[in-house]
Amino acid sequence: MSVTVYGLKTCDTCRKAVKEIAAAGQEVILRDIRAEPLAEAEQARFLAAFGEALVNRRSTTWRTLSDADRAEAPERLLAAHPALMKRPVIESAGRLYLGWDQAVKASVL
Repeated sequence: MSVTVYGLKTCDTCRKAVKEIAAAGQEVILRDIRAEPLAEAEQARFLAAFGEALVNRRSTTWRTLSDADRAEAPERLLAAHPALMKRPVIESAGRLYLGWDQAVKASVL
């Protein structure tokens, strides 16, 4: 069974997660959400799992948005600006995880 990491190939945290998962002997797939955007169903599943936490409000992309854009629904924001998604989202054994902290590492590795 493989682990899917949804993020950006240029994201340091995503690259670190991929490297550590592979080093643990698991097959890992990095899905670059800029090159291959999330389908509506995938985005809805992520939002159902993580809610507003899925929108990274500390990102450079967020800081460039106007107040009107920031007021948009998370679904529209993420569709228009994939880089706003907090990264990585990791799918392992049918479960979704957000980020790459110690708790996520313990569960995935």
